[in-house]
Amino acid sequence: MSSEASAAESARRSILNAIENGVFTPGERLPSERSLAAELRVSRETLRQALKELAREEVVTSSPQRGWFVAVNMVSDPPNELQSFTDMARARGLEPTTRILSRKRRAAQFEEADRLALAPASPVLDIHRLRSLDGVPVSLDRTVVALSRAPGLADVDLTDVSLYQTLEDVCGVRVARSNYSVRADAAEDEVAELLQLDPGMPVLVGEEVTFDIGDRPILTGQLTYRADAYRFEATLFRPGSRPPRTRVADQPRSLTDLGTKHHD
Repeated sequence: MSSEASAAESARRSILNAIENGVFTPGERLPSERSLAAELRVSRETLRQALKELAREEVVTSSPQRGWFVAVNMVSDPPNELQSFTDMARARGLEPTTRILSRKRRAAQFEEADRLALAPASPVLDIHRLRSLDGVPVSLDRTVVALSRAPGLADVDLTDVSLYQTLEDVCGVRVARSNYSVRADAAEDEVAELLQLDPGMPVLVGEEVTFDIGDRPILTGQLTYRADAYRFEATLFRPGSRPPRTRVADQPRSLTDLGTKHHD
């Protein structure tokens, strides 16, 4: 396979994964060819090859003068939902607020560089935030963002805003998926004070690496939730029991089978 064909296939898989994971929904117009090619880091000609192949698979359709759309009759697994904290709160009629505890530009530590596929000591933005719902603190978020992939973020005030939406609006980065794990722990003194808990009370700790539509790691983070304010849901399948897809050829799933979760 030539390098151009390989790049087109990689772009096709990235777009297909984004559609299957709910980043683009049936009937939705895809971003312009210019912006989509920039996100996937391919030429517009290579992108068109990928889109034409998806059109042959009846995953997308084109409309003259209007662009590319996700096919309305696209059938796939129900998407795993990666919600921002802001979207999750507002969908439930709650008011989200964010207090910035600290933020600094620094060199990536070795483990962070490894998770983000960066060269050692690459510049990152380290953000520590306290998130509240209707004035009640519910989570502590420590987020490390690869600045080389989020140009302009270091200059943005992140108080009471959605990080995911800011990445898209300011940096041109669309968050697509997250590798996420969760474990139980006991609140240490500093965490307990910020979350208004007694020391030693249970908390849930989530760890994640979040990727853009081109499958580049954008940020890594640790989220500590009050155990009485967060519920983790998952849909699990026995081996061989996952409902088969129709219309779309099987592709390896790159998104862990986790239910609704939020970071942002």
